[in-house]
Amino acid sequence: MDKVTLSMLEYDRMKESIMAYAVSYAGRKRITELQPMDQMRAIQRAMEETDEARALLEKGASIPLPSLEGVDYVISLLNTGYMFTEHDFMAVYTFLNSCSQLKKYMASKGDIAPVISTYASSLDELTKVRSEIERCIEYGRVSDQASKNLERVRKKIVVIKERIQKKIATILSKHQAILQENLVSVRNGRYVIPVKKEYHKLVKGVVLDQSTSGQTVYMEPDEISDLQVEMNMLEAEEAREEGIVLHGLTLLLEADATAIKLNIEITGTYDFIIAKAKYARSIGGVAVQLNDRGLISIHGAKHPLLLQKMIPLSVEMGQGYRSLIITGPNTGGKTVALKTLGLLTLMVQSGMLVPVEPGSMFAVFSNVMTVIGDGQSIEQSLSTFSAQIQRITHMVRIADRSTLLLIDELAAGTDPGEGMALSIAILEELNRRGACMMVTTHFNELKSFASRTAGFQNARMEFDVETLEPLYRLTIGESGQSYAIEIAQKLGMASIIVDRSRDIVTKQRSSISEDWRQHMFIEDHANASDGANEANFDTTSVTIDKTNPDNPKKPPTPSVKFQVGDSVYASNLGRTGIVYRQEDAMGMVGVMIQKQRFQVNKKRLQLFLEKGELYPDDYDLDIIFDSKENRKKRKVMGRKHIEGLTIIREPGEE
Repeated sequence: MDKVTLSMLEYDRMKESIMAYAVSYAGRKRITELQPMDQMRAIQRAMEETDEARALLEKGASIPLPSLEGVDYVISLLNTGYMFTEHDFMAVYTFLNSCSQLKKYMASKGDIAPVISTYASSLDELTKVRSEIERCIEYGRVSDQASKNLERVRKKIVVIKERIQKKIATILSKHQAILQENLVSVRNGRYVIPVKKEYHKLVKGVVLDQSTSGQTVYMEPDEISDLQVEMNMLEAEEAREEGIVLHGLTLLLEADATAIKLNIEITGTYDFIIAKAKYARSIGGVAVQLNDRGLISIHGAKHPLLLQKMIPLSVEMGQGYRSLIITGPNTGGKTVALKTLGLLTLMVQSGMLVPVEPGSMFAVFSNVMTVIGDGQSIEQSLSTFSAQIQRITHMVRIADRSTLLLIDELAAGTDPGEGMALSIAILEELNRRGACMMVTTHFNELKSFASRTAGFQNARMEFDVETLEPLYRLTIGESGQSYAIEIAQKLGMASIIVDRSRDIVTKQRSSISEDWRQHMFIEDHANASDGANEANFDTTSVTIDKTNPDNPKKPPTPSVKFQVGDSVYASNLGRTGIVYRQEDAMGMVGVMIQKQRFQVNKKRLQLFLEKGELYPDDYDLDIIFDSKENRKKRKVMGRKHIEGLTIIREPGEE
């Protein structure tokens, strides 16, 4: 799945929420590796697992998940020559006991969890290993019963200790007057008595240590030195016997390494599934229906990070149309709608339960791709528009019927006219490839495009104009508006500006509507225009009956002879411009579009407005067609001759 999309839709943030419910390193590892799948059977199976775990939890059951504390360390050192300690074996013993409990628990839950209950049957209880650890390790140390030799040595140690203690008791009584304290200490594993420094020569023995102040010396009396040597030898023998026991247990573990690893894997799987189920309960997640036909029917959907704030969203796609064009104001919830559909789709394809109403249906996609946010990159020096186009270029390359595309503010950040034309061309190509799309836009023209193009449908995000609050309610089949003027008015904008804004919008919409109708008629007849030489068909002579826009008529009047200053529509460019040079012998007319000059065949031009409707009779058209610098030069040259003064013309200028 596309990594940029996972990041944009905060998929990893969702995984972090699941991670909080995991109790083992094996479970956390599975969550880290979690990715959306594209095989419907695998997705269905994973969703069933999560739903069964949720059912167990809702029964109030406490699932006995084995603890893996310390077990990962043991596994990492198996078959390396390392001899495990008593602490290591206790960790393994605890783990194996828990595996046994889990196996018994799941065996009794086949009615509630028929799928996941069977996984526990593969747990190996490793009875021999467990019983040996239990026999040999007691309270964190090797027990006396671990071996006959160990038991014999420890009995001897007990006898020697008793003899030493009796000897010391006699010595303390004998030298009580010269002792700093009437007690026995241990230095370097040997018993000593605390003697005042000035009297140490009165005691037969060896000084092993002295106090910090130097006033006390710790002496081992000769009477017990032989006993202590014997004691040290017995303790060394004890350590050897313990080593033999631990080595034997280590060999047992290594012999069953495969079974232990399998138990850990099964335990991690349960931890992973139960963590997903706990997360599902926290967000009100339910299981959904799946299909591979691009059908989406989602009701009451919420974004997992906006559970308390978001009004439930409903989305229908795939029946009659595969793509939605969503319009509405800024902060109206359009982006939230995209992110909600996108993240929930990824969650479903990860085998998770999602916060929607029961009965909701999701389509399974091979690719989910998004363009959300400004996407700017300082390192690459990309503008918002450039970054978006790079992503969309990638989308176009891979899009097919198994692709879901989520595009926020398509072609924003550029010239509105060009942005609108580019948007339509992009949507047409993606639609041709069969992609399923949800696209947000502010271009009014895309509403018309969606309403007349097969495979598309309009939708709008509802907005409360009175409170200036988004309602996050998606209404399919209707287009929305930006409410920019209404918002400005509510925020205290001067009424003279608000009224003038409404007047400008009304005129713009009227002009654009007329231009669009003419544009669409010319496009529909483009092929006929291309072969019009034989029929002498002239698109410039076509007019539209405004009482019936769908019934164009060709008037009997001759072809229009375009005048400099006329506003014309160039069908091959899809743009409106101004005539700067009349038709030449080849029928080519000079048209300026946003300060760029083009040579367009007259058959490709449609008169939009005559120059008389645009400019006064005495208007100087040089202001439009010529640079300020050249106009100044012409005025100077009209008055007098100046050596070296020239006027630079752009290509195509007369």
